[in-house]
Amino acid sequence: MAKIAVDFDGTIVEDRYPKIGPEVTFATDTLRMLIEAHHQLILWTVREGELLQEAVDWCHERGVDFWAVNNDYPEEKPSDRHFTRKIKADYFIDDRNIGGLPDWGQIYAIIQQHKTFEEVLRDGTMQPEKKKKKHWWNL
Repeated sequence: MAKIAVDFDGTIVEDRYPKIGPEVTFATDTLRMLIEAHHQLILWTVREGELLQEAVDWCHERGVDFWAVNNDYPEEKPSDRHFTRKIKADYFIDDRNIGGLPDWGQIYAIIQQHKTFEEVLRDGTMQPEKKKKKHWWNL
């Protein structure tokens, strides 16, 4: 079981902040599978107040209920952390990763199948689709 911090805008949904963009393909499906596998998911987002509640509600409507929201554990109060928003997690899923956000299938393989990022790369699952060279006879 891992503790996983997940960003919202640009990660679960396309970034349209402060609005909620369309879902990133397979995001909620993968998050539900991780919850079913008993991982503790933390919604880790810059959203606060009403905008945060909208994100939590959006996820709940799709069957994704987080173990904690912007906290290390559900009962934590902001004053317990001395004003820091640093989360203690085993994994951070965020569109601002170096190299960008892997697709959700790759994220699942890294977490649930204990693959390294290097193994996912080596498997070729992150390689862009090769375009076929056009020939004059295929025009």
